[in-house]
Amino acid sequence: MKNFALIGAAGYIAPRHLKAIKETDNQLIAALDKFDSVGVMDSYFPNADFFVEFERFDRHIEKLKRAGTHLDYVSICTPNYLHDSHIRMALRRGADAICEKPLVLNPWNVDALLDIEKESGQKTNTILQLRLHPSIIALKEKVANANKKEKYDVDLTYITSRGRWYDISWKGDESKSGGIATNIGVHFYDMLTWIFGDVQENIVHLREKDKSAGYLEFKNARVRWFLSINENDLPSDVKEKKQRTFRSITVDREELEFSTGFTDLHTESYQEILKGNGFGLQDSMKSIEIVHQIRNMEISEIGEKHFFLKYNK
Repeated sequence: MKNFALIGAAGYIAPRHLKAIKETDNQLIAALDKFDSVGVMDSYFPNADFFVEFERFDRHIEKLKRAGTHLDYVSICTPNYLHDSHIRMALRRGADAICEKPLVLNPWNVDALLDIEKESGQKTNTILQLRLHPSIIALKEKVANANKKEKYDVDLTYITSRGRWYDISWKGDESKSGGIATNIGVHFYDMLTWIFGDVQENIVHLREKDKSAGYLEFKNARVRWFLSINENDLPSDVKEKKQRTFRSITVDREELEFSTGFTDLHTESYQEILKGNGFGLQDSMKSIEIVHQIRNMEISEIGEKHFFLKYNK
C-alpha cells in the first residue's frame, strides 16, 4: 500500500483520482484545496487529513516524514498554471508526482523539471488517458501496420459548451489555463502526435477566447482541427437533442468511435504508474510544444481549413 497526497481536492477531476487511489488499494493520507467543498472525500478517504492552506499542508507532510511515514505520490489536480510549482514540491519532498494535463504550460518548464528529477531521483507522471483507450490503441496499430504511402486526412472537432462561469474562473484567464487549445485540446494533440508522428507544420486559423482552429501536419497525417466552448457552434442536430457536447474525429472520412470507454481510464493510468509504466515528462513534451506554438503564433490564412470555418463563412 502506497501513501498518497492530493492537491486540488475540490476540483472537477479530483474524484477520478480519489477513485483511482482507492481502486488500486492505496491510501490517501493528506489533501489540500483552498476551497473546503470536499465532502466527496467521505466516499473514499474520510480519515485523510485536509488543509486549506499550502503552508500547513507542507508542514504536515514534513512532520509525517520525520515521524517515519513516507509519502510515495502526490496527485495534482490544480489549475494549469500551478502544476509546475506543485510538481516541484512533490519531487523535493521525495515523492513521485501524478499530474493532470496539461503537465505544464511551456516547453522550458519541462526542461527545468527534468533537472529536478535528476536531482531528486523521483519521477513525474502525467495522465494521458487517450493513449489507453481501446479505440485509440487500435487506430495507432492500424496506422503502424498500414504501410500507407499517402498521408491520412483527419478532421478533429470538439465542442464542449461552457456557461458564463468559465470566463470568470481561472480557465477563462489564458495566463492561467493556456487558453482553449491548451485547456481542452492538449490531450488530443498528444494523441495525434502519438499516432501520426512528429509535427511538420503548425498553422492557426482562428484564436478567440471561446474557440480556436487550425491545421497540423504530422509525418503521417494532415489534420484540420476546431475546438470550442461556445454552444452556438454545436451542429443543429446536437442542439435538437438538447446535448451540450459534440466530439468527432474522422480519419479518411471514417468516424473514429471513442465516445465510450472513458470510465476507468484514470484507474488504469494509476495501475500503469504503480508498475513503473507511467507517461513521463518526455512523453508530454511534443503536445506542450504544439499548444505553446498555437498560443503564440500569428493567425494565418494559408493551409487547409476545418470545414466549420468554411461553413461559417
